[in-house]
Formats: sequence, structure tokens, C-alpha cells
Amino acid sequence: MRMRRKPWARPELAACDFFIDNPKENRGKWADCFKKKQPLHLELGCGKGSFIGKIAYDHPNINYIGVDIKSEVLAVGRRNIVKIFGEQPVENILLTAQNIELIEDIFSPEDVIERIYINFCNPWGREKHKKRRLTHIRQLNHYKTFLKKGSEIWFKTDDDGLFEESLEYFKEAGFEVTYITRDLHNSDVEYNIETEHEKMFSAEGIPIKYCIAVYK
Repeated sequence: MRMRRKPWARPELAACDFFIDNPKENRGKWADCFKKKQPLHLELGCGKGSFIGKIAYDHPNINYIGVDIKSEVLAVGRRNIVKIFGEQPVENILLTAQNIELIEDIFSPEDVIERIYINFCNPWGREKHKKRRLTHIRQLNHYKTFLKKGSEIWFKTDDDGLFEESLEYFKEAGFEVTYITRDLHNSDVEYNIETEHEKMFSAEGIPIKYCIAVYK
């Protein structure tokens, strides 16, 4: 569903301490953009910010970068993150707008990302569009530019076809899939933050698929 234009979005983001308007300027030096140097985790397609807000709040010893293509949705994300943090300042999250297909334009080998989260990305079901999947081999090879050996990708989806094909993408791109469940909510996973899409699909009776892939 396309988000309507929000006239307030740009002014709010311009005044936001944790929004990066020109991410290309930070290529190679993202660690220096945070108040404290800590491990860097990245959410691709962070949407309305509920996931990154909650996980960053729960883990103040990790710095998080949230990327989405639309600034309007990031403005909604800013509001949600501020609500989650309450009176506490948001110091371990940075948001930025970027086409993830061009992710190498804003991250370099100097930006050592230890974990990537991909939650309910567009499945791009038509064969000619599959290269646009955030888990496609082409994209995984881009991510390897700034992942170190042993870094992880945590992937969740409702889509059976996307999940099964992504398992093959990971293996072909040099990742080892160390955990798989095709029914996350009935698995042994103890820590899980439910996204808006996850709640919606679960309410419809659709099992959530989840895996962890380690860059070898």
C-alpha cells in the first residue's frame, strides 16, 4: 500500500537529531556518527520504525541504522521511536532514506556491520522482478562489502516462496543458514519483536518464517 504524501514529514525529519539527510556523506564513517562507538546493526526496510525502536531500546549497547526508501515512512518511524523511548534520548538509532538496491553508495568496507535485519520485505513474486528481492544473491553480494566474517542476517517473512528461495540464495552467496523455523511463533525462539506486518499475517493464520544466515 502506497503511503500518502505527508506535508509534515520533511520538516519533522529536518529537525530530527537521529535522521541523516545525506547518507552518502557518512560512507565509511558511520561509527563516528553515534555518541558512543558500539557494534553496528542495520535494518533494511525499517518502515514505521516499531522494530528498530524496540530493539534499540532493549539493547542500548548496540548502535542501529534504519534504512527505508521513503522519507514519509521514516517520519512516521521517528514518531514511533520517540514514543518507545519516552523521556529517554534516542542516541543509538540513526534513520536514513536510500534505495537499498544502491546500498553500496552509503556503506563501505570501513562500515563494519555485524548484523542485518530484513523483516517482511517485498516478495517480488514475478520471475523478472526477483533480482529486486532484499535477499537475492545480487543484494547479498552487496551486503558482503560491509559485513565481516561471522556477521548475521536475521530474516522474517510470511511468504513461502520467498523464504524457500532465500534459503538457497544465502547458501549460494556464501552464507551458512544456522537456524530455520517455518513457524516462528511456535518455535523455540525466545526473543522476537513482532512487527506490524507480523501481527497482521499472524492474525490471518499465516505462519511466520524465520532464519539466521551467517556470512562465512
